[in-house]
Amino acid sequence: MDFEEIYREYFQEVYLFMKSLSHDEGVAEEMTQEAFFKALKAIEKFDGSKDIRAWLFTIAKNTYFSHYKKMKRQINSDFIDEPGTGVQIVQHLMNEEEAFTVHQFLHSMDEPYKEVFSLRTFGELPFEKIGRLFGKSAGWARVTFYRARKKILEYMEEINHERD
Repeated sequence: MDFEEIYREYFQEVYLFMKSLSHDEGVAEEMTQEAFFKALKAIEKFDGSKDIRAWLFTIAKNTYFSHYKKMKRQINSDFIDEPGTGVQIVQHLMNEEEAFTVHQFLHSMDEPYKEVFSLRTFGELPFEKIGRLFGKSAGWARVTFYRARKKILEYMEEINHERD
């Protein structure tokens, strides 16, 4: 399969994944294009041992994290430069920070929990497809997802308890 076919076949899925992460169609489209550009540059490193969709989602996820870190630095510098900007920006940063905390914890999770949770939550893939990606059943994907979700919820409760 040549890269043009890969692009046509998986663009929409990667785009929806990026849109679920960014909640912005323009940003999602830009990051999807960037993710495919990175994939094109690294295609010779893809050995075919995993499903190409999982490989593309990993590239997309890393592209999102890079973008998010860059945007966070920009938001923080804008916030410092403009004192007294109001409660609205502070609330936005707090929500973004909480979301980033979840992503940081997710990034540190063991496989397959991290990948299954990302594919289900951000990629909006059904359990059947996730199971197929790993060569397992839909039930396995469902159990793995719920275990990952439980770990994240426990971590966030612990963080919130420490803040109180």
